[in-house]
Amino acid sequence: MEENVLAGKVALVTGATSGIGRATALLFAESGARVAALGRDEQALADLREEISEKGGEALLIHADVTVEVDARRAVRETVERFAGLDVLVNAAGHLSNGTIENTTLDAWDAMLNINLRAVFYLMQQSVPHLADRRGNIVNVSSVTGLRAFPGVLAYCVSKAGLDQLTRCAALELAARGVRVNAVNPGVVVTEIHKRGGMNENDYAAFLERSKQTH
Repeated sequence: MEENVLAGKVALVTGATSGIGRATALLFAESGARVAALGRDEQALADLREEISEKGGEALLIHADVTVEVDARRAVRETVERFAGLDVLVNAAGHLSNGTIENTTLDAWDAMLNINLRAVFYLMQQSVPHLADRRGNIVNVSSVTGLRAFPGVLAYCVSKAGLDQLTRCAALELAARGVRVNAVNPGVVVTEIHKRGGMNENDYAAFLERSKQTH
């Protein structure tokens, strides 16, 4: 990204302690944005702020759980109070676990949709008034699984397909207020999300090899 292309902009990034969220927070900071980084791992947040500071950026750390409504409201409030506005919301927090139509439990189903869909909806809803003030942007990190069906990750596919439709509907509704809403649908990105979802090293290596043909 061009240096300082985001100078003066304020970005709230969820899932900022790992994977795509962390990379996004760093890239935004390098491009001149002031970043509110939301995550659950306090040490990882501190490490992120140190890296952003070393690059001359400014970060607000928000230790929060996106699935907790009071945390979501606090994240938006603290961002606006600290930086006097909000230009970009990046919903990068996500959850992945394996499961089929036969063995996915209701608890696993609820956890997947709470993080990947419900939390995104609520953060968008809380952010819209501030984004509309500055003709801002929402970027939802979806997945290729929102566009194509894959076996063994049923709830994840459903959550990302729902996220894509949420993005489309919100884009139509908010266009008149000058707020752009987009989703990105990456294929396999080497992060820790698959291992946190239950894959061991051998399973993960086999998954990456299969993905060369399926993604």
